[in-house]
Amino acid sequence: MTAASTRTTPAMGSAQDWSRSYSHRVLFTDLLALVWVVFGVQIAWLGLESNLATNTADVRLSYFAISVVVILVWMGALALYDTRGDRVIGVGSTEYRLVADSSVRVFGLLAIAAFLLHVDLARGYVLIAFPIGILVLLLSRWMWRQWLVAQRKQGAYSAKVLLVGSVPSVLHLARELARSPEAGYQVVGAAVSTAHRGRLPGSAVESYGGFDDLTAALDETGADTVVITSSDDLPPNRVRELSWSLEPGRQHLVVAPSLTDIGGPRIHTRPVQGLPLIHVETPTYSGRKLYTKRIFDLIGSSLLIIVLSPVLLVLSVLVKTTSPGPVFFRQERVGLNGNSFHMLKFRSMVVDAEARLQELSQLDRAEGNDVLFKMRNDPRVTKVGAFMRRYSLDEVPQLFNVLLGSMSLVGPRPPLAREVAQYDTHVHRRFLVKPGMTGLWQVSGRSDLSWEDSVRLDLFYVENWSMLGDFIICWRTLRAVTQTEGAY
Repeated sequence: MTAASTRTTPAMGSAQDWSRSYSHRVLFTDLLALVWVVFGVQIAWLGLESNLATNTADVRLSYFAISVVVILVWMGALALYDTRGDRVIGVGSTEYRLVADSSVRVFGLLAIAAFLLHVDLARGYVLIAFPIGILVLLLSRWMWRQWLVAQRKQGAYSAKVLLVGSVPSVLHLARELARSPEAGYQVVGAAVSTAHRGRLPGSAVESYGGFDDLTAALDETGADTVVITSSDDLPPNRVRELSWSLEPGRQHLVVAPSLTDIGGPRIHTRPVQGLPLIHVETPTYSGRKLYTKRIFDLIGSSLLIIVLSPVLLVLSVLVKTTSPGPVFFRQERVGLNGNSFHMLKFRSMVVDAEARLQELSQLDRAEGNDVLFKMRNDPRVTKVGAFMRRYSLDEVPQLFNVLLGSMSLVGPRPPLAREVAQYDTHVHRRFLVKPGMTGLWQVSGRSDLSWEDSVRLDLFYVENWSMLGDFIICWRTLRAVTQTEGAY
C-alpha cells in the first residue's frame, strides 16, 4: 500500500450523512430554545412595547432588535465552539461543557458591548435570560442524547470501524467498544497482522486479511473510520501512507494507544516535531479536591439524614416488628488505606445469617462471581429486607458512616476482609480513596456485575475521580435505585 494507490471513490458515506442530519436537527431545536427563552423573558420582564435609551445620546433602541442580535450571536457561538460536532456528541461531558462555555462567553460579550456603547440594558432581562437559556439548551441536548443513544444501541448513527493491528489488540478494543455502543463506534471488520481471513477466534469480528488488504477491506465493509489498535507491526511510514490513502472528509484515522480506563481530563496531546505525544496526568488524592469532597460529603449526608429521617423511623419500626433481632446490622469492612471500619445497615437478614454463609457458599458459589458472594434468592433475607434491598433502602444508615468520615457518598464498593484476602495486587488501589455508599458499580449493574467488571469500574473511579463525576454518579444513582434489575 502506498500513497499513490488509487481506487474508485465510493458514494458519500453514511457517517457524513448522519452527522449532518443530526447537526441540523440539533441546530433547529437550539434556535427554538433560544427564541423561546430570549423573547419569553423579554415579554415577561419588559412587556411587548419596550425600548431602551443609551446614556450618551437620546437614541432609542428596540429590545426586539437586541433580542434578535443576542439569539444570532448565541447561535454563532454554539457553532464556533463546535457544540454539534460528531466527535463530542453522545458520550462524556464535553458537549455540555462546550454549550455552557460558549453561552457564558456570549454573556460576557454582551456585557462588554453594553458597557462600551453605554447601553442601559435591563439587568433582569440579562440575568434571567442567560441562566434559563443555558438550562434549556442543556435539557434539549440531554433529550437529543437519549434519542441518539437509543439509535446507536440499534446500530444506527454510528461510525463504521475497521480495526487494524494484532489479533489480541483488535479483540481487546472490539470488546471495549462493544461495552459502550453509545459512543458511536460500530466494528464492521478487521485487518490483522497475521493476514487471517474469516471470523477471529472467540469473537464476532470478521477479519478481511492483512495490512496489504486494507483498501479492499475498506471497500468491502464500507468502513468510514480506521482504528489502529497496535502499531508494533505498522512502522510510522505505513501509518502515514494509510492516512494519505483515506478519502478526505469521509474517512477518518484513529490511533488507539495502549491505555485503558483513563478519563478524558487526564489526557493531553502535545505535538512535538510531528509526533502526537500523549501526556497522562498522575491521579492525585490530596489537596483542594480532597477537602472539597469531604465538604460535599458532610453537607450531603447531613441534608439527607434530615430529609430521610421519617424513612429511617418507618424502616426501623418495620425491621423491629417483622423479625426478631436488632434493627441495625454492623459489619466490619475495609476502607481507606486498608483500615477496617464498621459499616452500618438496616438488618435485612435473619439473625444467624453469618453462620449460614459457609453452607450457602458451598451450595451456590457466588452465581458466577469468584470473589463476591451474591445469591439471587438468598433464603436468609427477610421479606422486609428483600423490599429494602430492591431499592437500596437498607443502605440508608450508611449516611452516618459518611457523616463520621469512614465512608464517602461516592466511591468504590466497601469490601469484606475475606474478599480482600483474594485480591490481586493491583486491586488494592481501590483503597486509595474512601469507599462509597454509591459508585460506578451501583449505577452500572449492581449485583449482576461480574467480579472483573466490578474491579474495572472501581479502579476506573479511583484513577479518574472528580467532583463533577461524583455529581453525575449521584444523579444516576437516583435512577438506578428505582429499578429492580440487578438488586438482590
